[in-house]
Amino acid sequence: MSEHAHAPILEGPELEGMEAYRSVTDIFHAAVGKYADKPAFSCMGQTLSFADLDRLSGDFAAWLQHETTLQPGDRIAIQLPNVLQFPVAVFGAMRAGLVVVNTNPLYTEREMAHQFKDAGAKAIVILANMADKLEKILERTDIQHVVVTELADLHDFPRRPLINLVVKHVKKLVPAFRLPGHTPLRQALKEGAARQHHDVERDLDDIAALQYTGGTTGLAKGTMLTHRNLVANMLQAGQAIGPGLDHGNEVVIAPLPAYHIYTFTVNCLFLMETGNHSLLITNPRDLPGFVKELRKVPFTAFIGLNTLFNALCNREDFRSLDFSRLHLTISGGMALTKPVAERWKEVTGCDIAEGYGLTETSPVVSFNPVDAIRLGTIGKPVAGTRVKVVDADGNDLAFGEAGELCVQGPQVMKGYWNRDDETAQVIDEGGWFHTGDIAVLQEDGYIRIVDRKKDMILVSGFNVYPNEIEDVVAQHPDVLESAAVGVPDEASGEAIKLFVVPRGSAEIDPEALRAWCKKELTGYKVPRTVEVRDELPKTNVGKVLRRQLRDEEREKAGTGSDSERRRG
Repeated sequence: MSEHAHAPILEGPELEGMEAYRSVTDIFHAAVGKYADKPAFSCMGQTLSFADLDRLSGDFAAWLQHETTLQPGDRIAIQLPNVLQFPVAVFGAMRAGLVVVNTNPLYTEREMAHQFKDAGAKAIVILANMADKLEKILERTDIQHVVVTELADLHDFPRRPLINLVVKHVKKLVPAFRLPGHTPLRQALKEGAARQHHDVERDLDDIAALQYTGGTTGLAKGTMLTHRNLVANMLQAGQAIGPGLDHGNEVVIAPLPAYHIYTFTVNCLFLMETGNHSLLITNPRDLPGFVKELRKVPFTAFIGLNTLFNALCNREDFRSLDFSRLHLTISGGMALTKPVAERWKEVTGCDIAEGYGLTETSPVVSFNPVDAIRLGTIGKPVAGTRVKVVDADGNDLAFGEAGELCVQGPQVMKGYWNRDDETAQVIDEGGWFHTGDIAVLQEDGYIRIVDRKKDMILVSGFNVYPNEIEDVVAQHPDVLESAAVGVPDEASGEAIKLFVVPRGSAEIDPEALRAWCKKELTGYKVPRTVEVRDELPKTNVGKVLRRQLRDEEREKAGTGSDSERRRG
């Protein structure tokens, strides 16, 4: 850590190992060579070893090189949930020198069309369940090669046809589609196995993936993540988390979607590099089915986020599991609340180590040392990373002062795809990436996030941060989860509205909850109104969508949504 008189910069330790690799595929080959017979990924009762992953991704690379017109640097969209085909497609594409465009399987046709066209994707690997959407928008894209896979395509016989038959004809989860000239994945792998592939050499500064942001400030933007970004972040995660891992022997639960940068880097890249076994959960929203999967495996680590930890701990079947081997739980993606962390520790016996990152930082920026966790913080900067906070005018701030968190490091993106103007808005001339998050640097070297800059509520000139309110409300015994947003108010500019979901069969009296808040919060931070709901809107990753709640309230008030005001 280095400190200037009034402008401290927190620095992680020196990053080690970058000189050994030129690309993600270099790390892939090192891992499959070292851990060939170890299990790499499991899903729905089927397991791929590292040797299987090497063979199948090589077959897919050969097909891409010999049976398509794709050239190194071309973009390939991968629109898959957590299935075994995901790592096969990702590493096959990278070995062929292609740029991976991770795509949310739940996207609407409009969102798919925008992302594919924006990325200039020339190929796609898509689950049959959503191929009907692709059919409707294919002509509006540059896609020339379509690979369709069914859910259990990499399962052994006879489970493969049985599962696929049930999914298609019994559960009716595969709408009819017509994509002339498409190639079934199993056919592509068979044709590829008959050809010889060659791994395309890529350099650290070549783009490895276009990772699209959630689009919270408008249309989703493609974040250019280079091989340097991803290799660095794997090594950074290794220095932060690795010392606590038994390389080659961990069984890690991966319930969050692999297309999301959090799971993409941590499970598909970092844990592959350390030779560990990731259990991919295809549908974590099916909590009973999720818990049944957990009961089958002696898991040692768990990667999740606050809402998932909270939901699981409220289930009796989860609480009855054997947690004797669980020694590492990592939280990211959203703020971890103290009551949830404490409840998880009570149920599982394992502390939660919270980290922090963004799509633009590949994603890990900071992490709580497993042997020195500070609840309420996002830990310390990872290796090779510098952070500082600045005020609205860009002036550096002192310890204890809240300002926008800025990051420097090899994991910071190259920029936004075809959006130099937007890149210039977030990466300054000094190479600092401005995160949009409000943070405080502590003198002990830890970082505390106050809130998202865009979620800040301005009440009569006072800055109010929703996380603070939600953290307090989370301690109320009858509240399962909550979200605080700013709503238009003639007197104060904005007023605070709190949305709450009751715990179990509890009944919440809004006025009683406001009175309870008055005991814990300064007057201007107390919610003006409280609305009780059965559930809160969330992203596919499980983050509460404050923006959606805020837009609903603005439309009621006739002031227009955030997105409408931005367009105006």
